[in-house]
Amino acid sequence: MKRFHVHVHVDDLAKSIDFYTKLFAAEPVRVESDYAKWMLDDPRINFAISNRGGVAGVDHLGFQTDDAEELAELKARARAADIALLDAGETTCCYARSEKHWVTDPQGVAWEHFHTLASVPTFGEYKQAENTAAQAAASACCASASPGGKPIGIAVKSASSCC
Repeated sequence: MKRFHVHVHVDDLAKSIDFYTKLFAAEPVRVESDYAKWMLDDPRINFAISNRGGVAGVDHLGFQTDDAEELAELKARARAADIALLDAGETTCCYARSEKHWVTDPQGVAWEHFHTLASVPTFGEYKQAENTAAQAAASACCASASPGGKPIGIAVKSASSCC
């Protein structure tokens, strides 16, 4: 089963954590000095906020899959629809190691499709995928502040964050 993902940049992390904790009636499952995440079951959503990015507001949307097969299905669907896709492969960002790819809608909204493999202790730990597509796109797809971030080569609103 997939989980909807929303990542929002905020100006004041503490104030936003307080607001969303009250709004969701739930504590975040992870809080760092620059990041917080809620994994809600009703509705089923992975909602993350950070103050690492540029302009405050929605940064990107996405789907988090429960397994590799669901991720492969999303990738196949995008390719079958002839949607430009950036395959980031296995990468680390936002305190998680994930397998992921990106697509962008006609308005420039980035959509991240990912399967989380493990938690990591540090934002910005990164291992670029070994596949040629990711290597070829590496210099054009990922922001230096967040190497596992959204693709720049595919039009997006900002490239300073990832899930």
